[in-house]
Amino acid sequence: MGRWSWNKMLRIQNLKKHFGGVRAVDGCSFEVKKGEITALIGPNGSGKTTIFNLISGILKADFGEVFLNKQKITNKKIYHISNLGVSRLFQQARLFNNLTVRENLLLASNQEDTKFWKNLFFKNKIKKYKIDDLKRISKLVGIDGFQNKLARNLSYGQKRLVGIARAILNYPKVLMLDEPVAGVNPLLRKRIAKILLQLKKQGETIFLIEHDMNFTLGIADRVIVVDEGKIIAEGTPKQIKHNPKVLEAYLGE
Repeated sequence: MGRWSWNKMLRIQNLKKHFGGVRAVDGCSFEVKKGEITALIGPNGSGKTTIFNLISGILKADFGEVFLNKQKITNKKIYHISNLGVSRLFQQARLFNNLTVRENLLLASNQEDTKFWKNLFFKNKIKKYKIDDLKRISKLVGIDGFQNKLARNLSYGQKRLVGIARAILNYPKVLMLDEPVAGVNPLLRKRIAKILLQLKKQGETIFLIEHDMNFTLGIADRVIVVDEGKIIAEGTPKQIKHNPKVLEAYLGE
């Protein structure tokens, strides 16, 4: 497996996933360090979302291993990986439209399957510290002003912010964000960047996919570039910006 360093939160080793004759992920190996923002970038169809799906348990790997803080999580069930500390924001909002923002957040504060329906109908007694967490995170993300608004009446940008709040409510070891600023306006893009930098300052480990290169290179500590299922470059934003292989991959898209 190789030597483990204290600051590795997530480690991917020789990960492979094929769909018929298509090698969607073809022997990827990389690390996500604790307390950093790591970005995974690449042209459309390069394998980024497939890698996210393999890490979070949505897809089963054909080969390779995934470790979370030394613990092997390869091919475990989605809820198991989530309970171990991997929290994910998807490209599309996944809120309960007939519930309020506050109710959506309360559901996210306890994700164990056995307690889901009790939480849904609020038969579980909500602990004070959970309420305090909800208030603090709502303020951090900037959604404290519309807690009683139904999710179906939110704008796209507001739904994105609620999704981010839901993802961080359980203090995940790794916060995985799939295109957090896709489709949002420039003002909200700046706010989300500020939120993520504040989370990093608080010690959070963030792993994200994003097509907006200005956003990505502006907040990431380290960037991993994938093309045709393979890692073609790794480095700081400055290094990646001037890497010939990366420029070739994007210009050839």
